[in-house]
Amino acid sequence: MTQDARRYFALPSPFSMKRGGELREAHVAYETWGELNAARDNAVLVLTGLSPSAHMTSCETDPSPGWWQDMAGPGKAIDTSRWFVICVNSLGSDKGSTCPASIDPVTGKAYRLSFPELALEDVANAAHAAVASLGITQLACLIGCSMGGMSALAYMLLHPGSVRAHISVDTAPQAQPFAIAIRSLQREAIRLDPGWNDGSYDIHAAEGGVYPDTGMSIARKLGVITYRSAMEWNGRFARIRLDPDQREEEPFGREFQVESYLEGHAQRFVRNFDPNSYLYLSRASDWFDMAEYGNGSVQEGLKRIRIERAMVIGVSTDILFPLQQQEQIAQGLEAAGAAVEFVALDSPQGHDAFLVDIENYSHAIGGFLSRL
Repeated sequence: MTQDARRYFALPSPFSMKRGGELREAHVAYETWGELNAARDNAVLVLTGLSPSAHMTSCETDPSPGWWQDMAGPGKAIDTSRWFVICVNSLGSDKGSTCPASIDPVTGKAYRLSFPELALEDVANAAHAAVASLGITQLACLIGCSMGGMSALAYMLLHPGSVRAHISVDTAPQAQPFAIAIRSLQREAIRLDPGWNDGSYDIHAAEGGVYPDTGMSIARKLGVITYRSAMEWNGRFARIRLDPDQREEEPFGREFQVESYLEGHAQRFVRNFDPNSYLYLSRASDWFDMAEYGNGSVQEGLKRIRIERAMVIGVSTDILFPLQQQEQIAQGLEAAGAAVEFVALDSPQGHDAFLVDIENYSHAIGGFLSRL
């Protein structure tokens, strides 16, 4: 039987939140790979996108594949035989960290919508506290992917001197209107599902319980559409129709293969991520804005980050976090004094390319880490 490799760090109690409120007896889940050296200067922290757990790659305790299985491990781009690698599950996520589905120690009931407003700065502060608990005062490198890239920017800004080098992967210094619009629709789909019940659905409901299955399904489908590019949709599915026996009998039901693909993704996700956690993390992504730290200027905000080196990676087909935003991050970090490498990839997979186009991302990330 596979064992859980997760470890838990108890956050300072109370843990104050950026937008007000606090958490008591809260914790974050994390996993580690490799060995911390005597100087404690070989630590690499990975901050994730919205939905992944801390299980980035397999280990002896838990050999199941992780969400970045082909990127991290002995001899891989993120080489765990050289680096002590830490992956922290975001505060607010239901993958082991304190989240809206967790029990509020004050009331003895699940937080649900009484969970304090969550900001990515809170995610960053929780991750920093977990790293510090391991006796690490400065990371050799901080890697942030998608939403985790925004959390990484907050981490470096709020904790000066805590990071030597940074790898920014398909992220943004602030949410743009298109990304906000998509996430707003995702949240609306969940909230308008009667099963959401103002956040009071059956958290551990079996199939058929009070739960926003339809809303979560639509939210996931919207997300998957934006995670890939039109180029890939055309190449993979074109206008291929389902076989007659695979089509839905109901009027206007699924007829094309791409519809079936989206449905499969949705069904694998619906009961595997807490809806309220999804709402909180999604809104935290919309709120994040480096301009808050630069008197209304993203560039001025980024210039407050002090690191030695950085690699900023983007992909030309990413419609959720466009390449221009990666350029903006690279320019801001360079203006702050960092030696910056900018990598623009032409992968057809869109925003999800960092999870799919392992060859090109490995070459960039592994190359950068080998030069540290």
